[in-house]
Amino acid sequence: MTAGDLELAGHLAIPDRATGAVIFALGSGSSRRSPCNRLVAAALNQAGLGTLLADLLTPEEELRRANVFDVRLLVAQLTGSRGIVGGCRRPAGADRGGRLPRRPARPGRADLAGPQLASVRAPTLLIVGGSDEAVLDLNRQARQQLTCENELAVIPGVTRLFEEPGALEQVAERASGWFTSHLVAQAAGTVPAG
Repeated sequence: MTAGDLELAGHLAIPDRATGAVIFALGSGSSRRSPCNRLVAAALNQAGLGTLLADLLTPEEELRRANVFDVRLLVAQLTGSRGIVGGCRRPAGADRGGRLPRRPARPGRADLAGPQLASVRAPTLLIVGGSDEAVLDLNRQARQQLTCENELAVIPGVTRLFEEPGALEQVAERASGWFTSHLVAQAAGTVPAG
């Protein structure tokens, strides 16, 4: 896939009659090859959603640890990747107006968006392991800055990488439910409760 002048790696899967698509914005330490990301993507595909596992950093960029936290760089490269799934009804990802159509984060660092969190208008789901106290606290703080519909899904007894048995299946179930309910509601012109 291309983001501006860059060639970035990604894996695209669009099932027949997809109701939308989800972009996995992947930075250093997590990639399109990750079994964890592929498991969650497969669950979304089974729920009728397309997926793009997008590596937002080139191998050279990954060598600079600061790039993992360079939100401007990551958003610019994510915005470039949106065209890949443009044929789907409403791809998830950064929009020019600062909108994020449907945004989950696993195990997100939503706090890195800083003051931009207040301008997010799309429903937002944050998924965090209950035993990852530092990231859980950061997500709680970030959630307080969100003015859109949002939810913090805490998977009990789970650490940051969701390595515990059944943890990723729980993540996949929560994400699938979130996306399908919000995309169906969007198509019907309604907003789901809770």
